[in-house]
Amino acid sequence: MAVDRVMTELPQQREAGEASGAGGQAPEIPPTAILAATSEEEAEVLQSSIRAASMAQLVVAGVAVLALIYLLKLVMVTALTSMLIAFTLEPLVAQSCRLHLPRWLGALIAVVLMVALALGLSYFFYSRAVDFATELPKYSGKIRNAIVKLRKQTSSIEESTRAVMGQDGKPPVPVEVKESVGLSHFFSAGIGAFGDTLLAVTFVPFLAFFMLTWKEHAHKATVRLFPKEHRVVAHRTVSRISAVIRTFISGNVAVGILNAAISTAVFWYVGIPYFYFVGVISGFISLVPYLGVFLALLPPLAGGIGVMNKASLLIVVLTVIGLHVITMNVLYPKLVGKRLRLNPLAVTLGLLFWAWIWGAMGLILAVPMLGATKAVCDHIEPLQSLGYWLGE
Repeated sequence: MAVDRVMTELPQQREAGEASGAGGQAPEIPPTAILAATSEEEAEVLQSSIRAASMAQLVVAGVAVLALIYLLKLVMVTALTSMLIAFTLEPLVAQSCRLHLPRWLGALIAVVLMVALALGLSYFFYSRAVDFATELPKYSGKIRNAIVKLRKQTSSIEESTRAVMGQDGKPPVPVEVKESVGLSHFFSAGIGAFGDTLLAVTFVPFLAFFMLTWKEHAHKATVRLFPKEHRVVAHRTVSRISAVIRTFISGNVAVGILNAAISTAVFWYVGIPYFYFVGVISGFISLVPYLGVFLALLPPLAGGIGVMNKASLLIVVLTVIGLHVITMNVLYPKLVGKRLRLNPLAVTLGLLFWAWIWGAMGLILAVPMLGATKAVCDHIEPLQSLGYWLGE
């Protein structure tokens, strides 16, 4: 420290004065030097305290932001999903404006078509579920025989194990009596979450409609939220985020069309009814990271009830799994991530993080949010290093 350094130099200067001659007096340390040294030491301590306090504030702020994001999951997921739908429908609205239709009318037509498509898909899957439930008794004998065969194999393995271990009798099996849970318990437990989700879904068409109608106003109003000296940077950042979302949507559409074409060809080969419809649904659902491989299997399996044999079933399963693995590990990071100027490591970590925060919807929204984060970091000087790390 500065004071210690001054006090150390004091004896050395006294010895130098004594060596200079008899009667030499040691020079005195001026009070201003001691005061300056003390001030320097206090400044260093103050700077260290400020750095520690700043780091603690950053940690607390980060934890608070994560908690807020988690608590506002339903609201943020609904708003972000509506934003993605609005960007998806924007080309249709822009085309209607070129035909001299009012923007609100074009937005209304686009949203109505979207709702009609969603209802049509829901009706299709519901009808296939009813057909499966109707035809299930035809396969009950096969299912029962398979279960009996599996039980015989399991019993044979257990008897062989007891013979090897030298146990003649079966060990006692503990019995635990539990009260039967009625249907009302499950209904009351799930009605809250289902009601919240249903309420959020009903908001999506309206949010998408207003986002499409008030697009220009929302863009200008967002820029005006910032001080005048920062509005140019804010305008560039908002424009970049819009470009990122459009690029994300176009990249997913390109990869989805490729998956849908391959799936449609394979489903036609195995003879699945409505292969052209089922192939498109399965191809695009496969774009959902991780969960997409299970969701993409549902349409062909539901459509191929009573049609597919073991060989056809194996072909369908291998095709769907292979497309999902190639899409998520090769095409998606290279095409979508490259067009967003994100590296594959950042994309994978982003998927992991947002899946932890928001579950399945986090997997869908992770990439556009990661691209938007990079756009913000690129235009804010203190965060440019983070943007560089997220980039290629």
